[in-house]
Amino acid sequence: MAGQVEIVLTEEFKKAYKKLPENIKSKVKKQLKFLNYNPAHPSLKIHRLNDEWEFYVDIHYRCFFLRKGGKFTLLTVGSHRAVDRYKKY
Repeated sequence: MAGQVEIVLTEEFKKAYKKLPENIKSKVKKQLKFLNYNPAHPSLKIHRLNDEWEFYVDIHYRCFFLRKGGKFTLLTVGSHRAVDRYKKY
């Protein structure tokens, strides 16, 4: 069964993902399933940060992405500090 959205993984996201602890990688996979089938799932806590978006992996980890219609381009994943450099205030 195909997902409802298109998810694109950037090279930076892939590199950041590889560096995560195994337990966090599992959480990322779970959250990506939610993103794929139900982007409004409450555990994602998706919110907009100017032109970019963020969703929760857990209380300490986030995924930062671009969203255009049903296409989600994942930029990076990591702790708050890792994704803060993308935020434009």
